[in-house]
Amino acid sequence: MTDQPYEGPYEGQYPQGYDPYQQQRHQAQQGRHSRQGQAWPGNQAYEDPQAAQQYTQQWQGQTWETQAHAPVSAAETAYVPQQAPAYPSYEAYEARQPQARPPQPPASEEGPAYGPATVVGNARVTDAQRARLEGRSPIIEPGMQPAALTALLGLLLSGTAAIGSYALLVPLVVLQAVTAAGWFRLNGMWPARQGIALAFAGGLTADAVLLVAGREHGPAAILGTLGVWVLLALVLQLRSHADPDERMYGLMASVASAALAIVAAGHLAAEPEAVTVGAVAVAIALLARALPLPTPASVIVSLLAAAGAGIAVGGMTGVGADGAMLGLGAAVCALIGHRVASYDYPSKFVHFTAGVALPLAAAAPAVYVLGRALG
Repeated sequence: MTDQPYEGPYEGQYPQGYDPYQQQRHQAQQGRHSRQGQAWPGNQAYEDPQAAQQYTQQWQGQTWETQAHAPVSAAETAYVPQQAPAYPSYEAYEARQPQARPPQPPASEEGPAYGPATVVGNARVTDAQRARLEGRSPIIEPGMQPAALTALLGLLLSGTAAIGSYALLVPLVVLQAVTAAGWFRLNGMWPARQGIALAFAGGLTADAVLLVAGREHGPAAILGTLGVWVLLALVLQLRSHADPDERMYGLMASVASAALAIVAAGHLAAEPEAVTVGAVAVAIALLARALPLPTPASVIVSLLAAAGAGIAVGGMTGVGADGAMLGLGAAVCALIGHRVASYDYPSKFVHFTAGVALPLAAAAPAVYVLGRALG
């Protein structure tokens, strides 16, 4: 190394004092400082490609092939912010999709739509309520089969009454048991074993008191037993843990069922001839009521048939023509019991229990009173 100026093939091409490498050193320093942010720092320094080619020829080592790369501007190497992807995200795609809606039911017509009347019941609305909403009657009559059973039981009462009190006791106990069970089922309370047993026990108690005290003490025996059983039913319902409304409803059903079973014992307190006439009249009236006739016509026919049966049976028992009045009174009470058993869309079980027993149980007071009055 000497201090002599460089003499080479390019001597004389530059003016005196001009350092051809000064600009290259300066550019190299700038390239080292800007190498972190730019891929090709040297390309930006050469504005004249021919001069850059001339200068690079002076390097003894490897040089950059500047002609192999296109010049890059500073704007192209600047930081580019992130842009939204060309395709939307999955969440955005799902948000843009129409939501699947459940199928909408067709428009309902105005007013409630109900099916035909049935006897099977409904969990939401009872058939009686449905009938009232539709303007129909909530009455379903028992029909011919329950009427035939009522007639059979009535004939048994009539025949055994002519035999004696203890013979009459057998169909009477059956009547009282069916009455107790049918009344609870008619009121929608099933199973109600305690209430049924209580009502049936009341009927048996009235029968026992009548057998001991005799027919002449019939009213006292029946009313006394009824009073005791009402008090007993009240005590039992007060001990219940049910809701107050339910306890009141159970109390009324228990008292009514016990009253019907006890009142049915009136057949045992009445005169045997009156029981014979009245039971036959009830049997004929129920059979006539079950005929396929309009309600007013069937009621008139049943009452006329009961009066005729009373006259016929009364002539055989010594009651005579008064049997018509006795038969007619018993038939009126029996039709009331039949109507009660037909109310509020009852089930078949109600028809074959309350529908069979209530006509005969309701006729017992009329048989007793009219039998005493006409005897």
